[in-house]
Amino acid sequence: MTNPLGNTNRNRGPGLPTPPSGWPVGSYPTYAEAQKAVDYLADNQFPVQNVTIVGVDLMQVERVLYRLTWGKVIGGGMVSGAWLGLFLGLLLSLFTTGGAVGPLIVGLVGGVIFGVISTSIPYAATRGQRDFASTMQLVAGRYDVLCEPKAAEQARDMLARLAI
Repeated sequence: MTNPLGNTNRNRGPGLPTPPSGWPVGSYPTYAEAQKAVDYLADNQFPVQNVTIVGVDLMQVERVLYRLTWGKVIGGGMVSGAWLGLFLGLLLSLFTTGGAVGPLIVGLVGGVIFGVISTSIPYAATRGQRDFASTMQLVAGRYDVLCEPKAAEQARDMLARLAI
């Protein structure tokens, strides 16, 4: 996560990736459990600025949502284009002196055409090599909570009392 107060590790330079430091005080199978542990420390007045959550054994996971067909591609393009076209038609109708229906219809038709073209060309370019939609996630096999050595023993003792 980001630090709202800026870069606390000033000797490495701004924005450079640095390996985590500290002693392990807890290990959890999910990020939610590691977050709960750090929240417990914070709720009990522990100086959490000494704590880091580290994802270990990182994996890139691609979850397949559904099969793509020409019907789904064109339908999705029509819907997204229609929303964009209605928005642009509404903006256009604010600046025209005539009725608002004409600009809305022009925006809607133009948006649908644009949406179909902008989704069909990339799908056709794949030539059937990727006929599915998916989402990507970066997940870890486990999440370790590290703490600076000066406060690690106290953090370990506190987390031993937490039943997750």
